[in-house]
Amino acid sequence: MLYQEFTRDPLARRRYWARSAVGWRRVAGARPNAGHRALATMEEGGLVCGVVTQNVDGLHQAAGSSRVVELHGNLAEVVCLECGATERRDALQRRLLDFNADWNDAAELPAPFDDAESAPDGDVELAAGLERAFQVPPCLRCGGALKPDVVFFGENVPKERVDAAWKLFDEADVLLVAGSSLTVYSGYRFVLGAAERNVPVGIVNLGRTRGDEIARVRVHGRTGEVLPALSETLL
Repeated sequence: MLYQEFTRDPLARRRYWARSAVGWRRVAGARPNAGHRALATMEEGGLVCGVVTQNVDGLHQAAGSSRVVELHGNLAEVVCLECGATERRDALQRRLLDFNADWNDAAELPAPFDDAESAPDGDVELAAGLERAFQVPPCLRCGGALKPDVVFFGENVPKERVDAAWKLFDEADVLLVAGSSLTVYSGYRFVLGAAERNVPVGIVNLGRTRGDEIARVRVHGRTGEVLPALSETLL
């Protein structure tokens, strides 16, 4: 979703929230995997300073990581575009369903959307035009439009998050990239910074990444398999 489209086009916002309402159960029900838990274990053991993530699912914290910088925010919160008030996404989900009981029937989606096919991020492909009947609850404080508290395409990462990420970077001796192609600059910038400062970079990922030429160690594998093995070896 483009930030400019979401903020300027009421129909685009309606379409986003209609798809999100259907897919939210998958996001809310997600649980950390072995890779998340391995990073938390290595942090507890003093090997990991912290985690800088582009993910917006909160699974690092759920796994036990205590120092986490979420560059792109977290889907668990929504924010008002007018007054800045925040609301828990779970609470908004209840309002979305209450506002759209008739839409659910018209869309022929069994409550609460058990059979809908969703992507891992909760996005769901709906039949064309279904979103036109979808009603989006307003901000409880001012009645303004609500947005998930995440960074959309075309939106900048807040400076305080970038600063917090660089603070973690400065504490570390090595930069480990896990499960990212580094396509997005918000994460790739730290690999470039490591190259400039002669900080060793290790990359664990399936497929090529933008940092492969820079990495001193490159492991082609699944983070859920490689990180637990790394944790067991080092601790």
